[in-house]
Amino acid sequence: MPARKGRLDAKAAGYSAAVTKQRWLDRPPVRDFPPASARARIVALGFGLGAAGVFLGIFAIVAANGLQPLEFDLWWRDLLESQRTEVGVFIAFIPAFVGGTVVMVVIPILVVAAFFWRRRRWSAVNMATAIIVVVAIGAPLSYVVGRERPEGTLAEDLATSFPSGHTAVATTFAITLALLLRRWYVTVAGVLWIVFMMWGRTYLSTHWLSDVFGGLFEGIAVSLLVWAAIETWRASGDSPASMDEPSAERGSIST
Repeated sequence: MPARKGRLDAKAAGYSAAVTKQRWLDRPPVRDFPPASARARIVALGFGLGAAGVFLGIFAIVAANGLQPLEFDLWWRDLLESQRTEVGVFIAFIPAFVGGTVVMVVIPILVVAAFFWRRRRWSAVNMATAIIVVVAIGAPLSYVVGRERPEGTLAEDLATSFPSGHTAVATTFAITLALLLRRWYVTVAGVLWIVFMMWGRTYLSTHWLSDVFGGLFEGIAVSLLVWAAIETWRASGDSPASMDEPSAERGSIST
């Protein structure tokens, strides 16, 4: 009897596993939203180009000033330094750590993997492309510009102050995620995260205020222009059909 009971339990466990697997395979595919309307793409393109123009304008002003801090840079630094506390420094290091190179590589990779797992291939491609583009622009540019960081910085001290890479990546990630998920709370959380990042980078005297605004508009430009380009490609009908097809194959349960 015990042996027979064991065989029945094993068979029941196998059947349960098969049912679970079949339910997984038969789940409704979670696909990307339909391509954005032409109006939405034009609006994104317009704002993206506008943000790119503002970014270049900030860069031009900083360069014309000999890469030295602007008047409002000095005012903002003095204001934050006069209010700096140990608790504030601890809090400011949170976005510094989360927005660091390693973490901001790992998080987008996990998000891209999650999109692929949910069969939202276009969303995965969009996020990956946006992050790659913003890093490819900002990282080399910061070394070429070579702007010195504020004296007494509590974090990085390399002369790569403009634009703020932390802010640019945070902005790109937050806006792209909001565009892909289309949930108001994602948008609100993204805005708060961007502001938190900008405050933290200047609170630690790691960037001038003009650096973080440069990173902000770089991120806005990249996220909107990449999204508009990919949505236009999708709407054109020239994109690979496999991108819109569910990836899981259907199976059958054998008893």
